Amino acid sequence: MASDTTASAATPIFDSLPYYDDDLQKYPHLKEKVDKELARELKAPQTLHPRVPPPVELFANNPVLKAELERVAANKPFPQLDTLRYSLPAPISTPGTDEEWRAALDNAHAQLQHQRIRQQNLALLQTYGANAWRIQNYLLEATAKNVEKALEELREMTIEVNRERKNTQDRLGQQLTSLETRWTELISSILQIEMANLALDAEIERLNKKEAELAQL
Repeated sequence: MASDTTASAATPIFDSLPYYDDDLQKYPHLKEKVDKELARELKAPQTLHPRVPPPVELFANNPVLKAELERVAANKPFPQLDTLRYSLPAPISTPGTDEEWRAALDNAHAQLQHQRIRQQNLALLQTYGANAWRIQNYLLEATAKNVEKALEELREMTIEVNRERKNTQDRLGQQLTSLETRWTELISSILQIEMANLALDAEIERLNKKEAELAQL
């Protein structure tokens, strides 16, 4: 018995049918009070609903892309390109030392190799880049279509849930209205019976008095 009482006490009971009740439309002063109360007490929830999934951490395994994403989110300007590594500086001293000329020669070899790799990459991009771009666009379009389809299905489910809620509340509201009307009729009948009983009691008392008066005569 105690467990049933505890369970019933823990379960919230909502006696409102917002799709059916029209008290706020009938009585504008009630709507003003409700709006004032909502403006005073309505606050944004501090915690998300338990069914809301946790936020997705993007590029958790790629610190470079993660830093770039944070830069874009913070609206910070893109850092300037380091063009110093693309130049061919000569030795500072005149005439340069062997170490300076060796460093300049190594830099020239590195720049030459870099240009060769760029040419190879450009050739590969010219050969295969168009198809790879088309495939990537196709995958992105397919992903976008799947997301749009899931969104449309979710909207339809939401509409269906609201439709079922409205139909259920309309049905229950009509039942409640019918029961309330029946309750009012029964209360009225009881009051009429009580009034008739009072009238009969008064009539019986009058007849008893009259009978007593006749008996004395």
